[in-house]
Amino acid sequence: MQHLHESIERWLIHENYTFEELKSNEDEFKFVIKNADAFGNNLEIFEPKQQLNILVIGIKIPLKNNQMVRFLKLTQVEKENFEQKITDFCYSIKVVNKFFDEDGKKKVGVYVVLDQKEQLVQPFFMETLLKVVEMSDKTSRFLHKSF
Repeated sequence: MQHLHESIERWLIHENYTFEELKSNEDEFKFVIKNADAFGNNLEIFEPKQQLNILVIGIKIPLKNNQMVRFLKLTQVEKENFEQKITDFCYSIKVVNKFFDEDGKKKVGVYVVLDQKEQLVQPFFMETLLKVVEMSDKTSRFLHKSF
């Protein structure tokens, strides 16, 4: 829906965010705010082509180099246990998570999904942006403490 794209763009401009729009085969649109959290990770805002009128806001948190080395030494069962521990933590702070292997790194994506019409308004959207940044910081700290 073009309306959602235009609204998000207008709200970001109105709130003085610096962002760029990326082309994506999976998404109707995708905006990226660089260095959004305390650890310099980018915030992504997108509407999946498979789920129109649903807005996803999230940040991918890469494992640090020393964590990556440790992760690669884990057995398959240990890797699954580690991922379950992260998933449980994300559930406890009310974010959806997804694991990625990108750029030679394991990344934990933390996401909030806005799928109700009353959530797709500027005040709720802006609150959600701040919440995602806060949840990214919490998840990063959890990763550093627990692994």
